[in-house]
Amino acid sequence: MPDLPGEHDGKRALRDHVLDRARIARAKFGPEIGGDSMLRLLDDREIVRYPVAVRFDALGLQPGEFAHAEQVGPHPREGFTLFVHPLLRARPDALPLVMAYHVPPINYGDIAEPEDCEAFGAALLNLPVAEYYRRLCDIADSLG
Repeated sequence: MPDLPGEHDGKRALRDHVLDRARIARAKFGPEIGGDSMLRLLDDREIVRYPVAVRFDALGLQPGEFAHAEQVGPHPREGFTLFVHPLLRARPDALPLVMAYHVPPINYGDIAEPEDCEAFGAALLNLPVAEYYRRLCDIADSLG
């Protein structure tokens, strides 16, 4: 009897798909991903499965949180609002980092883990994962 795929296989498949979406996005919108190209990326259904509206508002953000994606209706196909800390509106360098982090949970729901978010953002922005994570921490720390 052949071995059935296990949890590890599922996580590996998800990570592979996350990285594939990042590579496609980088090819379409890169090589440098800025705030404007990030907004276009969010509108591309090949990359981001569901509609996303970006709102610069601290509504629902926890202390130290830079952004939060919230499902609009009972089904993800109705879209998401990505609440981004209003102080980041004046930091276009930070927007791709914080927005990219939320693409995997928008696409895959609760099965996307923080490591998937970091892998997507790092691959999209052509950074080592540790550097991407450090920059996210710096952004969160700057918000107080």
